[in-house]
Amino acid sequence: MAKIIVITSGKGGVGKTTTAINLGAAMNHFGKDVLIVDANLTTPNVGIHLGSPEVPINLNHILNGDAEVFEGVYEHESGVKIIPSSLSVKELDKIKPEKLKNYKKDFKKIADYIIVDSSAGLGNEALSAIDFADDLIIVSNPEMTAITDALKAAKIAENKKKNILGVIMTRVRKDEIELSPSTVKDMLEMPVLGMVPEDMTIKESLNEKDAVIHLSPKSKAARAYKEIASEILGVDYDSNQDKEGFFEKLLNAFGMGSKKKKE
Repeated sequence: MAKIIVITSGKGGVGKTTTAINLGAAMNHFGKDVLIVDANLTTPNVGIHLGSPEVPINLNHILNGDAEVFEGVYEHESGVKIIPSSLSVKELDKIKPEKLKNYKKDFKKIADYIIVDSSAGLGNEALSAIDFADDLIIVSNPEMTAITDALKAAKIAENKKKNILGVIMTRVRKDEIELSPSTVKDMLEMPVLGMVPEDMTIKESLNEKDAVIHLSPKSKAARAYKEIASEILGVDYDSNQDKEGFFEKLLNAFGMGSKKKKE
């Protein structure tokens, strides 16, 4: 049965969109039919990050009743499906995020897993995305302010009787300033699904307009997202076996390895 997983956070800038894209790409890597939906209608970035910034039909058209859900679906070269939102400033006064939940059955006809990137904060857009969800994943950073905001998001989700799969911690540096996974788990009272390290390959993937899963599949960040996806899907994955070997690292350093390059 198809499932809608909404990626949310209590604040912006924590890596929510990056997580939505790479979690979707990781699930697709394991053979799942995945649709990534950009429900961040005010400041959409999924289309930009996956090389489809402007498309004829987007989520705004669907929510306004001007198009069917299937008409707004575009397929990335990797096989991941996406529904971007409009970048037009003129569309801002037409935004109707509360209508998203009315299309739940239609979205579930498109793919097995629908990964939804919600807006930052806890305004109407974010709450509408939470209402749309079957399951929620909260994204945060291992610092007190981000965890505090994540806790607010968790409480709202609980009040709405939504199932929270857990929290994904991003931009992890493992220094003395950061909160430990056990501290985060105790504060939020939910599982830590994974710790995604601060990794230059994330910035490179954003610049190349693709998921790090595709561009640097053996990087620390890509393997972290694969680990999270494998746990959610219940499939086997050995991150240690997926590491770059010494000679692979050497070849990649000289631009001769298997690391994907955009044409």
